[in-house]
Amino acid sequence: MKKMLSIACLCAAAVLLAGCPKKATTLEPPSAGSQVPGSGNATADGQGASTSGEAIGGEGAQGAGPGAAVGRIIYFDFDKSDIKPEFAPIVQANAQFLVAHPGARLKLEGNTDERGTREYNIGLGERRAQAVRRALMLQGVAETQLTTVSFGAERPAVQGDDEAAWAKNRRVELVYTQ
Repeated sequence: MKKMLSIACLCAAAVLLAGCPKKATTLEPPSAGSQVPGSGNATADGQGASTSGEAIGGEGAQGAGPGAAVGRIIYFDFDKSDIKPEFAPIVQANAQFLVAHPGARLKLEGNTDERGTREYNIGLGERRAQAVRRALMLQGVAETQLTTVSFGAERPAVQGDDEAAWAKNRRVELVYTQ
């Protein structure tokens, strides 16, 4: 009898534990810009951000995207996928354009410098592209407007084996497609 009671209690406990859902984890979406704080124009070298080589309307623009003063490249620190505060205005301007033009499509191309294995760099490039994607979606861009691709170190913007070259290669390029 005691054995039967013990088995019944164990079965009841198992049913209760299995039937209890885990506590739902709900994440409140942060307010716009909280993932990409700040709006300063200073770059890592302390100088103002330049968009001369990264402006919409440049090579590969295909006539789409916000005005020519808005950049289309977001640079990252070594081994990081966090968007730096000085690139928040680029994210915001591109998000505003995409929200206003629901037919526009944007490809986010993640890139890394040459250091690291091919597999690691493909993963890091993808994390960088996904970070920009999340930041755009937090500002109202539809998921269907965005695609991501990682090139890792396969498409360097600058050739060289020094920090200046590597810094230009750690990037996500925002490419408007048709």
